[in-house]
Parts: sequence; structure tokens; C-alpha cells
Amino acid sequence: MIERHLTRIRARHALSADEEQVVRGLLADTRSVEARRTVIREGERLEASTLLLDGLMCRYKDLRNGQRQVTELHVPGDFADMHSFTLKRLDHNVQTLTDCVIGLVPHERIQRMTETHPRLARLYWFGTNLDAAIHREWEVSLGKRWAAERTAALFCEMHVRLGLVGMADPDGYGFPLTQTELAECLGITPIHLNRTLKELREAGLVEFRSRYVSLLDLPRLRSMADFDENYLYLDPDPL
Repeated sequence: MIERHLTRIRARHALSADEEQVVRGLLADTRSVEARRTVIREGERLEASTLLLDGLMCRYKDLRNGQRQVTELHVPGDFADMHSFTLKRLDHNVQTLTDCVIGLVPHERIQRMTETHPRLARLYWFGTNLDAAIHREWEVSLGKRWAAERTAALFCEMHVRLGLVGMADPDGYGFPLTQTELAECLGITPIHLNRTLKELREAGLVEFRSRYVSLLDLPRLRSMADFDENYLYLDPDPL
């Protein structure tokens, strides 16, 4: 179950046999969680971090008026809250978007890993820095890109991230979000999203239908979004 996590790491960093054994030993328990369940609530004390093994998850913030902003999507192989190791509580919620399998990694095991394998500690620090880079890119989209551009940027990002763990084809990928959930990622209303998807489809760029994203013209889609994957730090780095 941890193979996609190891694939995600190996895409950027070489792992020794000893390091791989340590990573495999981090998991204390695995659980199946139904779709659309909040698995981590804002402010609760955390003694373990959550590793997504299968499915899709998101981080989100609620407003008093009932609106929700999704601040990041997580794909298999991602830690949803490695930063809780130092923070001990989150300022946001974490929810499953699909049926998921999660792994629980006690903070005491992370602590032991940082003491005995400092290179692995740096690799996981890299992971939290990568999360921050993704957050910055989403902030740019919300602040400066038009709806069609930010939708295109998100579709491009997910193509890269899902492809990294073997879950995307050259011309598309499964993406089982509702239009409401996708709108919450993009900071627009579902009605506005529906118009935006129609615009992208009629332009021959992308189609989102039946829980699948079809990339009709990926080079033009990337150009529309001004998408530069450098913020995903894909170059192998031995650290």
C-alpha cells in the first residue's frame, strides 16, 4: 500500500535499501475511510500524521456563511499533514473526496527517523516545502488568473502529480470530483464553473465529464494557464 509513496519519493530522490525499510516501517496502521468524511478537524490535537495511500483528499477552510475554500488536493502517495509533526494541530480541516485508504504514522516514529536518518528527515522537509510551493501557485491562480486560466492550471497540475505516481495517461486522467468540489478548489461558483468548462471544451482544450479529464490539446492548455511545472520541483535531487 505504501508503494505510491515510495514512487513519489523516488521520482526526485534516490533511496537506499536501508532508507526504504525505514520508510516502510513508519506506518502503524491503515484505515479505509468513506468519501466526504472529515478525517482531521481544525484545532484537534494530533499524535500521528496521515499518509494517503489510495483515493483523493483535500485540505479546506470553512467560512461562517457556510462557504468552503479547498486549499490543496492530495493524491495517493502524499502526506496530508506531515506539518502536524511540528504544529501538533492544524488551522484547517482535511477531508476525503473519494473512498480512501489512509496510513497513520505516529509522530514518535517520525521523531525517531529524524534522529537516526537525518537524510530522510531532509526528504520529508522537502515534502512540506513542496506543499508550500503548491499553495503559492494556487494563491497566484486565485488572485491573478481568470476562471478559465485557473481551471486550466489546476488540470495541468493534477496531470503532472497523478502522472508521477502512475495514475495519468498522456491524454487524461480520472478525476472523481463533483463540479461543486472543483468550484471550491477554484474559488468560483458551480454555475461559473459550468460556463468555464463549456468554454474550455468549445475551445478544444479539455473536457471534464464522467469523472474523467480528457486533455484535448495539452500544449495549448498549458499555454492558456501559463503553466510552468518548475514549482513542482521534478528534477531528481540526491539531497
